[in-house]
Amino acid sequence: MEVLKEKVEEEEAAEREEAAERAERREKAMWPMEVQKEESTVTQEMLRDLERKLSEMEVSIPEKPSTFTKDPIDVSKLPLSYQSNTLKEEHLLQVADNFSRQYSHLCPDRVPLFLHPLNECKVPKFVSTTIRPTLMPYPELYNWDTCAQFVSDFLSMVPLPDPLKPAVQEEEKAPPKKYAIRPPRDLSSRFEQEQEMKRQKAIQAEEEQRLRQEEERLMEEESAKTDPLHGLRVHSWVLVLAGKREVPESFFIDPFTARSYGKDDDHFLGIESLWNHKNYWVNMQDCWNCCKDLVFDLGDPVKWEYMLLDTSKPLLSLTEGDDSEMSEMNDEDDVENLGKEDEDESFDMPPAWVERIEISPEAFETRCPNGKKVIQYKRAKLEKWAPYVNTNGLVSRLTSYEDLECTKILEVKEWFQNREDMLELRHVNKITGLIIDSFKPGHSQALRVHSYTSMQPERDRVMEFYETARVDGLIKREETAKTMTEYYQGRPDFLSYRHVDFGPRVKKTALNSAESNPRPVVKITERFLRNPEKPADEDVAERVFMILDERIQLRYHCREDHITASKREFLRRTEVDSKGNKIIMTPDMCISFEVEPTEHTKKLLYQYEAMMKLKDEEKLSRHQAWESELEVLEILKLREEEEAAHALTISIYDTKRNEKSKEYREAMERVMHEEHLRQMEAQLDYLAPFLAQLPPGEKLTRWQAVRLKDECLSDFKQRLIDKANLIQARFEKETQELQKKQQWYQENQVTLTPEDEDLYLSYCSQAMFRIRILEQRLNRHKELAPLKYLALEEKLYKDPRLVEILKVFV
Repeated sequence: MEVLKEKVEEEEAAEREEAAERAERREKAMWPMEVQKEESTVTQEMLRDLERKLSEMEVSIPEKPSTFTKDPIDVSKLPLSYQSNTLKEEHLLQVADNFSRQYSHLCPDRVPLFLHPLNECKVPKFVSTTIRPTLMPYPELYNWDTCAQFVSDFLSMVPLPDPLKPAVQEEEKAPPKKYAIRPPRDLSSRFEQEQEMKRQKAIQAEEEQRLRQEEERLMEEESAKTDPLHGLRVHSWVLVLAGKREVPESFFIDPFTARSYGKDDDHFLGIESLWNHKNYWVNMQDCWNCCKDLVFDLGDPVKWEYMLLDTSKPLLSLTEGDDSEMSEMNDEDDVENLGKEDEDESFDMPPAWVERIEISPEAFETRCPNGKKVIQYKRAKLEKWAPYVNTNGLVSRLTSYEDLECTKILEVKEWFQNREDMLELRHVNKITGLIIDSFKPGHSQALRVHSYTSMQPERDRVMEFYETARVDGLIKREETAKTMTEYYQGRPDFLSYRHVDFGPRVKKTALNSAESNPRPVVKITERFLRNPEKPADEDVAERVFMILDERIQLRYHCREDHITASKREFLRRTEVDSKGNKIIMTPDMCISFEVEPTEHTKKLLYQYEAMMKLKDEEKLSRHQAWESELEVLEILKLREEEEAAHALTISIYDTKRNEKSKEYREAMERVMHEEHLRQMEAQLDYLAPFLAQLPPGEKLTRWQAVRLKDECLSDFKQRLIDKANLIQARFEKETQELQKKQQWYQENQVTLTPEDEDLYLSYCSQAMFRIRILEQRLNRHKELAPLKYLALEEKLYKDPRLVEILKVFV
C-alpha cells in the first residue's frame, strides 16, 4: 500500500509540473519577444498593486452633444387645435409646400424656408398661425422696450447641435435585447494592462497639452475676431416697421437680450423671410450691402415675394404718371371684365391655433421661470431673480471669469431692489478684495458710494455722500490707517477740503476706537474757496495746523492781477512761562510775506488777535475731526446691522406682502363677519323658545297667544334689566377700586418712588377711561331700553302667527 501511495503522489506531482509548464509557455507566447528573454514571477503583492492601479484609472467617456431639453407635457390636456389641423390649415400647408418647391427651384442656392415646424404635439403648423395678437392689462407691455425685456426674461439660449439647422431629430435607439450572449472570459495580460496605464497617462498629458494649445488658439482667434460660420447662421429677430405708433424708422429687436438695432447695424447680413399673423414674405433683394439698402415696402412683389394674396397688404407707391396710366388700364379692364367673376380668389390666413395668452399678476411679477434665470456667456455668467425671491433683495448678479472654463472669478456685480438701506449695486473685485456699494437717494446717512476692503474701522475706505441731504455739505471722505481726507461743497464758510494726519496712540488698550481711545491729531490741512465779499489778501485759501510743531501756516488767495499770494506763519507758544508769567506777543512769533503790505497788519495787536482766533479754530477743527471719526464708526455699525437684517420695503398696495395692510384687511373682514352674525341674530325667531313649550301642531288659542306675548315681553324686559345691573355692577366695582387706590396713594405718598408714582398715574388714567366708558354704556342702555321694548312689542303685534288673534286687543 505504501508503494502504491508513493506512486500516486509521484504521478500527481508530474501532472502539476506539466500544467505549470503549459501555463508558462502560454504566457510567454502572449508576451513580446524581447520580454521572453527575462524570467519574472508574479507575486501576491504585484497582484494587489496592479488591482490598486486599475481601480485608480479613470476612463473618460465622450459626452453626448447637448440637445434640447423638453419639459414633460401632457398632450391629452392640450386643446384640440394643438393636436390636429383643420381643413383650412391642411390647405394652407399644401400651399406652403407648393410655395417652398417653387422657391427651391428658382433659388437653389438659398437656405430652405422656415414655414411649418412641429409643435408640442408633433403636428406641423404654419408659422403665421402661431401668432395671436393679444391685449394685456399691464401698461409695461404697451411699449416695445419693456415688452421686449419681459419676453427676454422668459427665454433661455440653448445651443443647437448643428448651428446651421433649426432642429435635429434624434434617431431612436433600439431597446436592449432581453436575452444576450454571455461575454467571453477576460484573458488580457497584466503586463499589457500596465502598459495601457502608462499609455493612458501619456495620452492624458498630451490631452492637457492640447487643451492649453487650444486655449491659446482660442485666445488668438478671439483677438483676431474670426468666425468660421460668419454669414451662414440664420437667427430669428423681431422687425418693427416704421409708420404706425409714431415709429420714425424700422429697427430690429433681439428677443434674447431685448436690445434694439437699426437696420444699418453690422449684426444683420441679410434677411431671408418675414412673417406676421397675416402673411409670409420672402426677400428677393440683393443683400451685398447687408440690410442698409433694403426697401421694406412689403407691397412691392419684385422686392418681397408674398405667399398669400392679401387684399389688405400695403400698396406699391407709384408716381403720378404711373397712377394715370394705371387708372386708364383699370378702366379698360373693368369694361372688358364687366359682369365676370374674379377667377383668382384670395386665400385668407386661418385663425391662430394657439390659445390666448393669460398672464397672472404673480407670473408677471415673477418674470423668469421659477423666479430665476441663468445666462452663460464667454467668461461671464448672468443670473436673474424676480423681486422678493431673495430675502436680501438680490435681483441680478454678473460674474466675470478669467478662464474659458469659468473657474477663476475676477469680479462680481450684484444689483438689488426694494432694500430699506437703499443699496442698489455691489461691485466685488475678487483679486484686490475691493468692495464698492452704491446706494440710491434716501439712506439714513446720505450714503451714495462706499468703497472698502474691510468693515473694520481705521482701514482704507472711501465714502461718498449726497451733499444736498447733508447740512455740512460733505460729498466725499477718504480714510486710511493714518489719514482722513474730506471734500465739501456749498458750505457758508467756503470750506472745500480738510486733510487730517493722525499719530500713533499713546495708550495701548485691547479695544481702540475713536470714542474710547481716539487717535492723536498731528496735522490738519484745510482749503477754502474764494469768498467774493473779502479782499484776496484777507481771504484764506489754505491753513495748516501743525500741532506737534506748534505752528500755524496761512496762505491767502491770489489777486487776479498778481502771480503770487500772501503768506503768514504763526509760532504758537504757551500762554504762560514756567514761572506763571503771561507771555506777551513778540514780532518773531509771526512771519509773514505780503504782496502789498499795510500798516495795520504789522501791528502786534492785529497779529495777537489773529493768532488767538486761529487757536479757537484749531480746537474746532480738531473737534470736527473727532466727530468725523465717530461718524465713520456709526456708519460702519449701521451698515453691519443693515446687512444682517437686509430688510425690504413693501408697497402699501402690495396686499400679499404688506403685513400691515394684510392685518387691516383681516380686521375689516372680521368686523364685517361680526356684523353679519349680528344681523343674523337679529333675524332669529324670538318666539321659538316659547312656542317649543306648546304641543307641536296645535293651533294657538287667544289665551295662549296673549300668554306668549306677555312671556316674551317679560323675558326681554328682564334681560334689559339684567344687562343694566351688570353694567352698574362693573361701574361700581371700578369706582371702588379707584377709591382704594387713591386712599393708598394718600397714605404712602411720601415714601413713593418716581416709578411708583408713574405706575399710579397710569393706573388712574386707565381706570378713569374704563369708568367713563361704563358710564356712557349705562346711559346709552337706559336711553335705548324703552325703545327696544316698544320695538319688540310692535313686532309681536305684527307677527303673522299672532296678528289674527291679537287684533281684538289692539
